[in-house]
Amino acid sequence: MAMKIRLARGGSKKRPHYAIVATDSRMPRDGRFIEKLGTYNPLLPKDSEQRVQMNMERVEYWLGQGAQPTDRIARFLEAAGVREKAERKNMKKAQPGKKAQDRIKEREDKAAAAKEAEEEAKRAAEEAKNAPAEEAPADDAPAEETASE
Repeated sequence: MAMKIRLARGGSKKRPHYAIVATDSRMPRDGRFIEKLGTYNPLLPKDSEQRVQMNMERVEYWLGQGAQPTDRIARFLEAAGVREKAERKNMKKAQPGKKAQDRIKEREDKAAAAKEAEEEAKRAAEEAKNAPAEEAPADDAPAEETASE
């Protein structure tokens, strides 16, 4: 049986209150649990002692039995000094979705193409400026035509 130490939500709408429980990981969040290990009240100030209360003896027992704490519970245990601080996984939640990433890439490609075309135009203008001016051929034919008329 895969054991978890996690939060079970209680309280009314917009007024959460959580119980810290040891439960089978297959049970629903607010469903059946094996043992209540403490409470968490996020509405209290962060420096309040009543914000997080845990029966550390029982928490250590369940950790010894192989129960895995959730990320939030692991943070509580780190703050209490029971666990060493672990490196967090970056879940990449702040990254835009696939379509937005495609749009950004498309914009970057267009900008790069426009910049390349601009540089090419500058090079062509520079070459034309630096190239020796060719003399226009003498226009003898129009002069002859005017004389014959």
